[in-house]
Amino acid sequence: MSHTSPHAEPVVSNAPDANRTTPHYDRFLDCIHCGLCLPSCPTYAELGVEMDSPRGRIYLMRAYADGRIGLTDNFVRHIYQCLDCRACETACPSGVHYGSIVERARAEIEKKRPQTLGERILRNLVFQKLLPASGRLSLAFLPLRLYQGLGVQRLVRAAGLTRLLPQRLRDMESMLPRLPSRSLKNRLKPVLPAKGEKKYRVGLVSGCVMNEMFTHINVATANVLTRNGCEVVIPEKQTCCGALQVHSGERATAEELARKNIETFEQAAVDTVIINAAGCGAQLKEYGELLEDDPQFRDRAAAFSAKVRDISEFLAEIPLDETLGRIDARVAYHDACHLAHGQKVRSQPRALLRKIPGIQLVELEESDWCCGSAGIYNVTHPEMAGRLLDRKVGHIRKADPDIVATGNPGCILQIQNGVGKERRAVEVLHPVELLDRAYSRKDEVGRIK
Repeated sequence: MSHTSPHAEPVVSNAPDANRTTPHYDRFLDCIHCGLCLPSCPTYAELGVEMDSPRGRIYLMRAYADGRIGLTDNFVRHIYQCLDCRACETACPSGVHYGSIVERARAEIEKKRPQTLGERILRNLVFQKLLPASGRLSLAFLPLRLYQGLGVQRLVRAAGLTRLLPQRLRDMESMLPRLPSRSLKNRLKPVLPAKGEKKYRVGLVSGCVMNEMFTHINVATANVLTRNGCEVVIPEKQTCCGALQVHSGERATAEELARKNIETFEQAAVDTVIINAAGCGAQLKEYGELLEDDPQFRDRAAAFSAKVRDISEFLAEIPLDETLGRIDARVAYHDACHLAHGQKVRSQPRALLRKIPGIQLVELEESDWCCGSAGIYNVTHPEMAGRLLDRKVGHIRKADPDIVATGNPGCILQIQNGVGKERRAVEVLHPVELLDRAYSRKDEVGRIK
């Protein structure tokens, strides 16, 4: 997808000298160009090109801010070839906030770079009309539900008709998951009471695509939370978190979505905001940075972000009900980039999985190396995404697990696609699904009816 977004205050411009006083310019200066980020960068590892490394991209962005280069096709290509996986932030000794820098650069690109009419229509449809509106998004999924529900997908695949599709569409079709029953949404009431003593009042971010394609993970999350003494509030007025918009340069849209979510969860009066999608969680935790230039929402955004917890993070912080049934399986854990690098949550999911009787947790080589999903990266950059997926699947093959667990829906889709092509009988699940499965094997207490 090519990209334009109205952005109230450009971070970079090509007017010489004046940019050194631009807000946030000093973030470029945090980078000391030591190169310690290079071995951790997937695109640099694959391409060996300096401008496709974090250090190289920062050099490009600063050169543009200084007015030494313009918005050339080459500049745009290198900025958007980045996965925004933020592994470089983990490796950086200087604490460079690379994700924030590259996201602001993309916002500048979308503000300044001309677009075709088709690109403008598509971006407006996806980022402003569909993702923030649950009703429209549900309607958009209706053709896919019919395609699967009427058995057309099964017939098309059995007859090999997907070979007639262009390669891009063929790849996208192969990644389609089986959509969960729409009736599952009915289990997710606005308020779900705690089972037994109420100890916590938490808000659950149901997500946009998450609530359509991964409703079962939201239900599993609610099951586990209510089982552990949580009254779960699912505000009906919540909207898309804005992560895909920020990654794609639609920063102004993301800011509006953030304001709406902040107001919605303030009204819900919850102690903690729970999220089960790594990319969304990283975005929610960074609302304070997203709205740092908004004097009316700056403090409210920081307060909201301080309440956000990934589901595994929250469960690791509370006394967990450990009446868990047995699951005999080898489980390999894949660190979703925005959970490990963005939120610094690594040990908690592993600790929770180890609590389940029968699970043998095996470590994947390069477990925190990007699988190539990266939001919509596997759609916009399928060749590079495929290379990274092959690398990930190779490590899974060596680990030989029964189940791969990971805390991000995009990773689940990507890895399912990779292992599926190898005809490997490997389940790819969210850790909370395994916890829910373990509870259900013990007894039916705490299940949403």
